[in-house]
Amino acid sequence: MPVDVQITRERQRRRRLRRVAWVMAPLVAWLWLRIIYSSPVSPGWPDLPPEAVYWLPGVFIILLLGVVLIVPMLGNGRSPEVIFLPEQIDVSFDDVKGLGPVLAEVRHTLDVFLNHQRFRDQMGGQPRRGILFEGPPGTGKTHTAKALAREAGVPFLFVSSTAFQSMWYGATARKIRAYFRRLRKVARQEGGAIGFIEEFDAIGGRRGGMNRAAAGDPGLNRSAMSEGTGGVVNELLVQMQSFDDPPRGTRFANALRRGANRFLPQHRHLMTSKPQFANILLIGATNRADQLDPALLRPGRFDRSFHFALPARGQRRELIDFFLKTKVHDLSVDDVARADLAATTIGYSPASIERLFDEALLFALRDERDALSVADLRQARLDVEIGLAEPTEYTPEERENIAVHESGHAVVTYLAGKGRKMNLLSIVKRKDALGLLAHTETEERYTKRRSETLALIQIALGGLVAEELFYGESGTGPAADLTTATNIAVEMVGSLGMGGSLISFRAVDQGLIGGNLVAAVLADEKARDAVDSLLNDQKAVVTALLRDNRHLIEALRDALLERDELAEREILEVLDAARDAGGATVDLTDEALGVRS
Repeated sequence: MPVDVQITRERQRRRRLRRVAWVMAPLVAWLWLRIIYSSPVSPGWPDLPPEAVYWLPGVFIILLLGVVLIVPMLGNGRSPEVIFLPEQIDVSFDDVKGLGPVLAEVRHTLDVFLNHQRFRDQMGGQPRRGILFEGPPGTGKTHTAKALAREAGVPFLFVSSTAFQSMWYGATARKIRAYFRRLRKVARQEGGAIGFIEEFDAIGGRRGGMNRAAAGDPGLNRSAMSEGTGGVVNELLVQMQSFDDPPRGTRFANALRRGANRFLPQHRHLMTSKPQFANILLIGATNRADQLDPALLRPGRFDRSFHFALPARGQRRELIDFFLKTKVHDLSVDDVARADLAATTIGYSPASIERLFDEALLFALRDERDALSVADLRQARLDVEIGLAEPTEYTPEERENIAVHESGHAVVTYLAGKGRKMNLLSIVKRKDALGLLAHTETEERYTKRRSETLALIQIALGGLVAEELFYGESGTGPAADLTTATNIAVEMVGSLGMGGSLISFRAVDQGLIGGNLVAAVLADEKARDAVDSLLNDQKAVVTALLRDNRHLIEALRDALLERDELAEREILEVLDAARDAGGATVDLTDEALGVRS
């Protein structure tokens, strides 16, 4: 049985044909009459009197000035959308991967959209008119919206929030009205329409927060504040309740009927037309749903909110297999390599994974190869995550100092880094780092125990302690490491209840979620002392550990000075060989990890 969208579209097609026939019939009849009476109409320029040569240029100049002045003003109120027809969209649900249950719910929304009459008239439900796609960048919000429009077979009206903004007062609200008017018109013509507003938070932000921001900026004029704070959001609220507003023709006809009814008795009143249901689905996409005005999120406006999270390990594997279908690769990218890549790309979005393969293809192209390899993927990850290698001429003393520093990090990770895997140890400059240790979790986890969190502080302090053991003092190298260690310690003390107190600083000010927790914790004297004590205790643990395993640092130092960089297996081979050669290798127990903490 045809879906409701197809039924409505066929009905509208026949109505347009009848309208064209009624309009063209008088013109065709007149042309035939002219032919019958031997006076046919011939194309050409109209006959102008001779004096037209004097006044015609002036008329042309006046018309040109009118166009130059009026057209820009008319454009300020024009709807800024870009319409994509279903056949212009090359994305379907088969191309949407890594979303899990979100895609199933989107499919359900599509079913209701296509069968809206049955859901509304027979079952008594109210179809969803607005849904919100929210989540980090690159997680597939726009991609899924396009696939939804393609599967629905209806026009897709794409617009960016910044396209609504204008330097003219009131023009933003006019553009919003024009966009929703366009949505209603297309939906009635095609049986349905899907509107998509990118970066929705740019026009749908909280009115109170925007008021405070405007009040604190003396550079904003009063008219900009008025429209920017409440006018735009208010216009959105009104328009999202106006999906079923009648078109202008229906409103004009109803006005004529109401005017006639003023002169007719009650029992002879003309019936006004009811507004026709417009099958519209509005999708808003944002990375900051918490910044939206609460009135926009209530039922009847945005009925559902779909969270597009970063893909988990299984979803990343699904994305990797999908992307590799179109990326030429050699036999080294086998099932084991794909599983390892899925396990180690924690925090990657679908867009990031696809970009990683493109970067790997660039390395293959640079070497004049036709397919990417696992080595290309490894090199691409280094460049994407850490930065391009920038070979620098170090002095021999400085080069050795950097090697000792990075070896200290690696040895602590080797001995105390529970559930962590070392990917690269390098003394090659990348971005602002003179050297680095890249390490990740061996398994994807969403929580950490106290001992595991302390181990991260110890790893961060490993470079500083190694410098002090070998040279009697540390240099400027550990600056970034101390920042990392302090941030972790602040979280333990001020938020996680792992620093001797169960008081959470986030409970004092909910705005600290994503805000500056470090400033709040370090401003409190007791909390600052707790952070300082925690860092000093862990430094003592790391000092004891590295003093007993100095030979491991020396082995890694020598290997780095010889090869500059060590990859995963190479790091472990050096450390295992040094451990087997003898020495007092000590593994930290849970009790040792929590000394005086």
